Amino acid sequence: MTATTTGTDRTSPVSSRTSRTSAELIRAEEPVLAHNYHPLPVVVAAAEGAWVEDVEGHRMLDMLSGYSALNFGHRHPALIEAAHRQLDRLTLTSRAFHNDRLAEFAERLTTLVGQDMMLPMNTGAEAVESAIKVARKWAYEVKGVPADRATVVVASDNFHGRTTTIVGFSTDETARTGFGPFTPGFRIVPYNDLEALAAALDETTAAVLIEPIQGEAGVVIPDDGYLTGVRELTRRAGCLFIADEIQSGLGRTGRTLAVDHEGVVPDLVLLGKALGGGIIPVSAVTGSREVLGVLGPGEHGSTFGGNPLAAAVGTAVVGLLETGVFQRRAAGAGTVLRDGLTDLVGRGVLGFRARGLWAGVDIDPAIGTGREISELLMARGILVKDTHGSTIRLAPPLTITDEELRTAVGTLGDVLTRG
Repeated sequence: MTATTTGTDRTSPVSSRTSRTSAELIRAEEPVLAHNYHPLPVVVAAAEGAWVEDVEGHRMLDMLSGYSALNFGHRHPALIEAAHRQLDRLTLTSRAFHNDRLAEFAERLTTLVGQDMMLPMNTGAEAVESAIKVARKWAYEVKGVPADRATVVVASDNFHGRTTTIVGFSTDETARTGFGPFTPGFRIVPYNDLEALAAALDETTAAVLIEPIQGEAGVVIPDDGYLTGVRELTRRAGCLFIADEIQSGLGRTGRTLAVDHEGVVPDLVLLGKALGGGIIPVSAVTGSREVLGVLGPGEHGSTFGGNPLAAAVGTAVVGLLETGVFQRRAAGAGTVLRDGLTDLVGRGVLGFRARGLWAGVDIDPAIGTGREISELLMARGILVKDTHGSTIRLAPPLTITDEELRTAVGTLGDVLTRG
């Protein structure tokens, strides 16, 4: 199976079949893997472009793309080539030394997202934790907040990761219960509510941390003007605006960043998932020199953050986005997705929210839960994942073709009407 720049063909990858079936492999995991996700009962063994193949050789269209980590599809040739080249030269130095790939990565990424500096990390949660540390230090050193009194304002129904600090300000009880005591210093306000946000800001506020579009909550898109309002309120309050673009950024919504839809420039932008091209975990905190410049040598670190392999792959990802091809593709294909979903409203779909190639689809609970619908789609060769209740998320690779999108939405319609 050979991926083109923006699409995929339908030839099969190298045989993925093994001596054990999917059921046998899933059973083998149970005694040795601790629970985290609740995966669908499919065992993927090979993939290319927008398609995956399980161990029995069944081909399925990937409409989740690793929660946006695979924006460019599985094994995009330019990204695989960049990884191979770097694997033959140098993979890791740690930040104890400089490496010859990091400067270019930092220069091109900051230019792409309109910021001055970047702090390279690995996972999205690590980027969020790093941004919280930076915001607090900035509050003490620049804003003049008294020691240990800095607060960060977040939104209800947020999803920023799974660390103990982050779940401490989650409103999802499944994420919180049993993991306390939690880190103090956070205030939670309703999402998409500028009045509530304004009331929560005071002289101790270091930052407002929000997702421009809430992914885990079901692709919740705020009202037009909300992000502009957040930017204005944070300016007035003399605090930072931190945009978590880990899922929404890097082309997913039809722009490089979701905040670009309102022309807003946050103080810090958090990136991850797609930044690693589906090959290696790569994340980054990007921001202004005035903010990221508060960090001094030895005050923060990450053994693998900014490693040569990550920098090489990340630079190749930036190279794909610098062309604008993928942003335009997401915007154009997003119209196809929205049109297809609109036709399903009233026919098993109660409603949906979509921007670019990202949609949260609310299924009529009388038909099934999100999990049940996901399993029915899996049986028909379409991979999606449920979120809350009867909501499913659609986030296909930006390389998907219009024909493949129509196939996926058509199959959803068949499942909703025929079971």
